[in-house]
Amino acid sequence: MDISLVPETIFHLGSFPFTNSLIMTLVTSAIIIGISFFVQKNTKLIPRGFQNLFEAIIEYFFELVHSVTQDKEETRQFFPIVMTIFIFIIISNWMGLLPGAGTVGLHEVKEGKSIIAPFIRSGSADLNTTLALSLIAVFTANFMGISAIGLVRYGKKFLINPFKKPYFIGTFVGVLELISEMAKIISFSFRLFGNVFAGEVLLIVMLNLVPYFVPLPFLFLEVFVGFVQALVFSMLTLVFLKMAVTAHDH
Repeated sequence: MDISLVPETIFHLGSFPFTNSLIMTLVTSAIIIGISFFVQKNTKLIPRGFQNLFEAIIEYFFELVHSVTQDKEETRQFFPIVMTIFIFIIISNWMGLLPGAGTVGLHEVKEGKSIIAPFIRSGSADLNTTLALSLIAVFTANFMGISAIGLVRYGKKFLINPFKKPYFIGTFVGVLELISEMAKIISFSFRLFGNVFAGEVLLIVMLNLVPYFVPLPFLFLEVFVGFVQALVFSMLTLVFLKMAVTAHDH
């Protein structure tokens, strides 16, 4: 079975192609928006049932964010961003584990071979999606840093006068800091994409080699990996946010 790195096009709207990963990303966004409206309309002063669970999860992650920031104001600023990224990624990762993912779709002939363009493909298994998330995370961190300590002071982290102490070493370190910002985008993108795509490939291969119950342990493993990758991405974003708003001389 040929498994493509590139998401497959399911249909066109005019000249705009809708790929399977784009469709699942839109579905993920719709799920998050739907849950948000449901929670907003059904929130009660005395929590019960689903609200208890939801509040427990939110409180746990709020405390987790605060354990990194050690500042209530920063925690309130960073929490919505970090939590949104976590929820989006974990739902997107688990979308690729739905029944029919990678196996049910449109039959196409490509380069003389009959292939399947699956209807379900996790948005995280598309490098375009992970790159977009990485750009958002890094841009937000830099924007927060500029807002917190000012453009000039924040820029001194990258642009260091070579004729002042520590002279050219400081300038070299500043260049490395600038390169590291670009490296964050690349590492963020490929870490999430690589892990999720590799997991989907593993499941598809196992389902074709040994169907029925044998692939179940791998499925549970991918559920765990999906959670870990969402947590790692969101926590790294939090760390970068904290580093950005901390003055360079600290």
